[in-house]
Amino acid sequence: MPHDSLPPDPFAGDPDDPARAILDHEDEVEHPMGEDERAELLTDLSDLAVYQALLEHRGVKGVVVDCGECQEPHYHDWALLRASLEQLLTDGRMRPHEPAFDPDPGSYVSWEYCRGFADGVTATESAR
Repeated sequence: MPHDSLPPDPFAGDPDDPARAILDHEDEVEHPMGEDERAELLTDLSDLAVYQALLEHRGVKGVVVDCGECQEPHYHDWALLRASLEQLLTDGRMRPHEPAFDPDPGSYVSWEYCRGFADGVTATESAR
């Protein structure tokens, strides 16, 4: 599946791309994905589809992730997160993307919240 949900790279094909030196260096270092990592990504993609199905119609726009590098929350809508995970699965890395513009923090939930919500729905369904 193409990464249509990701914004286009504004420097695509530009020989003066400021990230070229970083990307060229990254290409020199191999980061082969192990079978366990691949299996985890496939599970995450499957879980993401369930979470979106359960939460999107309730007004949840996506997932918030606390970034360990910048110590800021990053807001990912469903399509962007799916595209990022698919790109990681396909390419072994995610390309940088623009953060959400003026996100409403109340419209995003953590991955743990999604998991707990799905577990609660499953438990309720099983109890019937």
